[in-house]
Amino acid sequence: MLAKWYVINTYSGHENKARANLEHRIQSMGLVPYFESIVVPTEQVVETKGGEKTQIERRIFPGYVLVKMVLTDDSWSLVKNTPGVTGFVGADNKPTALSAAEVDRILHTSTVEKPKAKAEFAVGDQVKVSSGPLADFTGEVSEVNAEQSKLKVMVSIFGRDTPTELGFEQVKRI
Repeated sequence: MLAKWYVINTYSGHENKARANLEHRIQSMGLVPYFESIVVPTEQVVETKGGEKTQIERRIFPGYVLVKMVLTDDSWSLVKNTPGVTGFVGADNKPTALSAAEVDRILHTSTVEKPKAKAEFAVGDQVKVSSGPLADFTGEVSEVNAEQSKLKVMVSIFGRDTPTELGFEQVKRI
């Protein structure tokens, strides 16, 4: 029989625990031949905190785990009844297999060659606006929103500090 990739729901933040529980149950119930791989999709991200760059691993799809398995009543029941697993992704309680293209995209995202840069800016940094209506103005970073890749910069316009929201790509560190 041919194994296919399926997506299972877990409690967010408990993906690794659900994977460990699933691996343990597969061993103890003797269903190893039905399971090929269990993957928690992650990516490497470079974070800058206090001027120091650190590389961290971040989950790409919080609350989801990929399982390559042969779908039978026994393997389905084993996964469904594993602690930490809330169910399969699919319609009408029937798991939907991922296409080869979807699996390829997800798994290649999880093994990113070059880590993505996170916030390279910190509150108090002096920056120069490189694009937009305020191009060539300088200012001081007053807030960093890494999730949205945005900064709040206090730009001096006509002698008054004016708060301006700019994207990471619109400013350069001085």
